[in-house]
Amino acid sequence: MNEKPLRTVKSFVRREGRLTPGQQKALDDIWPKFSLTNDDEPIDFEQLFGRNAPVVFEIGFGNGASLAEMAKNQPGNNYLGVEVHRPGVGQLLNLIENHQLTNLRVECTDAVELLKQRIPDNSLDRVQLYFPDPWHKKRHHKRRIIQPTFVALLAKKIKQGGYLHMATDWQHYAEQMLDDLSNSAYFTNCADNDDYIPRPEYRPLTKFEQRGQKLGHGVWDLLFIRQ
Repeated sequence: MNEKPLRTVKSFVRREGRLTPGQQKALDDIWPKFSLTNDDEPIDFEQLFGRNAPVVFEIGFGNGASLAEMAKNQPGNNYLGVEVHRPGVGQLLNLIENHQLTNLRVECTDAVELLKQRIPDNSLDRVQLYFPDPWHKKRHHKRRIIQPTFVALLAKKIKQGGYLHMATDWQHYAEQMLDDLSNSAYFTNCADNDDYIPRPEYRPLTKFEQRGQKLGHGVWDLLFIRQ
């Protein structure tokens, strides 16, 4: 009897939510101009953006406000944001059009599969993972996106001298991230004390963080360089 292949554990659940008319219009009208082509070929970033520039890859951009602000403030970088929830994608597309951003592309898919299948090795200058689902119950920790196998995948995709920047407001997840990255032979911690860094100026302070700060919640930023 043939055994069934093991199911891949996903780090997200699709909670679609309701699309506003503006978000739906953005998906209909703006999406074709700023999304990836629907093929299985490796992405040629120079062709995608029409120029050769550092590539920043963000996993799970939420409503896109922070990513759009970064693209606006750092026009010398090319940005590719990946998000599974279509309302957030539609929101970011509207921001791209409103700010006339030319250095930002969007994809609505599983970022892990995109990395495996279409992102060339040694092609990314920075990977950003901000406030991923912490899956705080112990039995759900296996769903966290940061795991040793995923760290190994990122090591293949990030250029030597490139960066992995993570942020979370769950201390236990921050400790796990720190442990998993510190145990990787491919990454070195950029923090002075080999732990956490202050929020870099290039990462905007989100409304989510501002609310948390008022409630006394902490945020942990981690920055590692690819060796």
